[in-house]
Amino acid sequence: MSRIPDVPDTLALKGGGDRPMTIVRRVGRERERMLGMTDEERAWRKKWLDAQKLAPEEPVTPKGYYEEMYNPIRRFYSAPMNKVQNMLEPLMGHSAAYVTRHIISKSAISIVAMYCIYYHLKYNKMHWTRQGGWKITVSRPTMYPDTKDLDVLYRTKGNQFYVNGFDKSPI
Repeated sequence: MSRIPDVPDTLALKGGGDRPMTIVRRVGRERERMLGMTDEERAWRKKWLDAQKLAPEEPVTPKGYYEEMYNPIRRFYSAPMNKVQNMLEPLMGHSAAYVTRHIISKSAISIVAMYCIYYHLKYNKMHWTRQGGWKITVSRPTMYPDTKDLDVLYRTKGNQFYVNGFDKSPI
């Protein structure tokens, strides 16, 4: 039997399957309710809606749930930001503390990644003694025949050919 579109997802089984029959009966659909309901159906619908309400202590998280759901490595690297979130929750509320925690952690990861990339590009340049590395070059300024001090630009540039660091060799 196919699922009824107006029925909340709480009725679906945990595995994603469908129940063999609906427990909402005919009153699960708004159009069916608009046709008219008997007193028995109204009482049943009221009872069903009351059963959908959560108690103040719900949802209850079972003991050991966090340890079961998250592996030890993830729990280790999440611990500092969990502490920050727990400190911020009384001040900001749960949702704002959660968002702030993720903004801080993702910003820190981005900064560390940018520093690592900068370090790698700076100290792993390609030169004549290495097979690999990053080939970082700076383009010459555009020079036209009517450029002032054209000779000065040529003289101050040094070697005009791609030497790949060979001109700084101690050999």
